[in-house]
Amino acid sequence: MCHESDLLLVWDGARSGLVGKGMSGALGSTLARINFPLIENQYAFYFLQSKYDQINSRTKGSGTPHVDPDLLWNYEFPVPPFNEQRRIVARIKELFSELDKGIESLRKAREQLKLYRQAVLKHAFEGKLTAQWREENKDQLETPEQLLGRIKKERSARYEQNLGKWKAAVQKWEACERFGKKPARPPKLKELSGLSSAEINTLPLFAEGWSYLRLGWAIDEPKYGTSKKCSYNFEGTGVLRIPNVVLGAVDASDLKGAHFEEEEKRIYALKKGDILMIRSNGSRSIVGQCALVSEKEEKYLFAGYLIRLRSNPAVLNPEYLVLLLSSRLLRTQIERKAKSTSGVNNINSKEIQSLAVPVCGPGEQREVVRQMSASLSAIDSTQVEIRKQLLKVATLRQSILQKAFSGQLVAQDPADEPASMLLERIKAETLAQSSGTERRNKRRRAKAPA
Repeated sequence: MCHESDLLLVWDGARSGLVGKGMSGALGSTLARINFPLIENQYAFYFLQSKYDQINSRTKGSGTPHVDPDLLWNYEFPVPPFNEQRRIVARIKELFSELDKGIESLRKAREQLKLYRQAVLKHAFEGKLTAQWREENKDQLETPEQLLGRIKKERSARYEQNLGKWKAAVQKWEACERFGKKPARPPKLKELSGLSSAEINTLPLFAEGWSYLRLGWAIDEPKYGTSKKCSYNFEGTGVLRIPNVVLGAVDASDLKGAHFEEEEKRIYALKKGDILMIRSNGSRSIVGQCALVSEKEEKYLFAGYLIRLRSNPAVLNPEYLVLLLSSRLLRTQIERKAKSTSGVNNINSKEIQSLAVPVCGPGEQREVVRQMSASLSAIDSTQVEIRKQLLKVATLRQSILQKAFSGQLVAQDPADEPASMLLERIKAETLAQSSGTERRNKRRRAKAPA
């Protein structure tokens, strides 16, 4: 049975060592109840909080991790006088309250930045951002019919180009006495339906000369990543994963990898201008998040929870596309299509190709990217700074707790009861509880049938 005065510690699972307050009711099997006789409850709570990172990183068990009892029970628990414990608790609460106010301000600023970013993107992909450019470049503009006609021709030309590369790869494979797997033929061009009038009527209006089309008209067949198991201590090739997709770019600081054969490297290769999209995640808001591959990431491959999009640059500028995929217009479509299977949301190749995207001519796409770069760079820099400040707050919390339990947070009071007297009472209380438990066990054994 659990009481509100108890402290509960998560014993099993990924959050082993996390401590919380008790509540009246039955106790779950993954929780451990911890009581400290004659110790201020909140003081003990903060002490266990200060040890969470160590307890959680030094768990035991090859399957489900659990708290290491030897580590937990052998902590040297600092016991100041009871009144000093209360002063420490009061000071921690005061400092934590100030930190919480700072966190709230940072989170509000982060949300406001998200709203502003979406407003800027909306402005851009409705053609309002480049209104003056269109006025100054009337001679470069295509009609919607001309634009769609050119896109269809570029799509066919792109397929023929990929087919030629495949034929050359087959010839090389045959010249090498057919060593390894035969290069896979590019998938035949699929007939993609245009957008119906009903679909277009549900989409925002845009500038004259722009058109909506299916994303599949402007990209190669999307490619799923490798399912090979990767590790941090690897010899071979680095593999980009979900953690490497950050704010529209690749962050390769947290990198795993494995050994790959040459044919595998060819299949999962990356090149500048590719877009890596998260295709599967427990959070629907993360599904569809993208990163643009730069030249320095061409040495990496990509993992199975990512999907590679390779646009036809004559139709869709990759930088334009990665910005477009982060807009509310595309996020709404992606989150609507993402399916949940046992709590995991997914978007597949067919659904990605069916996305409705607004397009304009290549020159105007470049102008959209140019004008957006300065605005979004400032927003992204501010978001990074907010993330740093939030991490700093977590560090400050631990610093406060370390000072609290090393006697540096509050002043001592000579009028307090000496800690030695409190320790004697704790020993007496513990001994009394132990004797009571032993007497109860003896009575149970005596009553037990022979």
